[in-house]
Amino acid sequence: MARYIGPVCKLCRREEQKLFLKGSKCTSPKCPLEKKSYPPGQHGTRRRFKQSEYGIQLREKQKVRRMYGLLETQFRNYFEKAERQKGITSENLLQLLERRLDNIVYRLGFAPSRRTARQLVSHRHFLVNDKRVNIPSYILMPGDVVRVKDKSKKLELIHNSMKKIREGKLLSWLDLDKAGMQGTLLSNPSRADIPLEVNESLIVELYSK
Repeated sequence: MARYIGPVCKLCRREEQKLFLKGSKCTSPKCPLEKKSYPPGQHGTRRRFKQSEYGIQLREKQKVRRMYGLLETQFRNYFEKAERQKGITSENLLQLLERRLDNIVYRLGFAPSRRTARQLVSHRHFLVNDKRVNIPSYILMPGDVVRVKDKSKKLELIHNSMKKIREGKLLSWLDLDKAGMQGTLLSNPSRADIPLEVNESLIVELYSK
């Protein structure tokens, strides 16, 4: 499947916001956004004009899409699925994205970024309800348990990431057993429990045109 293989820090600069695509580098002084807070390219430093309504909506969509590492077709499919569900479409969309297996692995602290989590899942380092799942887009249901495979429990990458988990900082809809290296999706996350600085309603407005 096609995927973005370019420098991800340019994506943060394009959105002029940290998307946390490089793990610990994003919170360190080495983050390019700390020194270059303008979009990449030869026109990045030029005076920018006021964005149109469409431009604002597009940037919000691109921001969320890039956070979760999705292509346009994949993202559009999630929107259409969210639209068919009961409730508020914008909240349904974020809920579906948060329940992806690669995102859950990232949220539990088994990986420093979603991009790394996707790679770990693809390489079969995790079990869901004791069954091997290597599909990053697998949608978890409340009660599902994600566990590091026994043969993968010595991976330095996972251990280094777990060391950075702070007590009391885990999201309320997740439960983590650090000793057993496993986590549980307790419930579907509400919008208030999803720590994203985005205006998801703009995405609905964009796709509804």
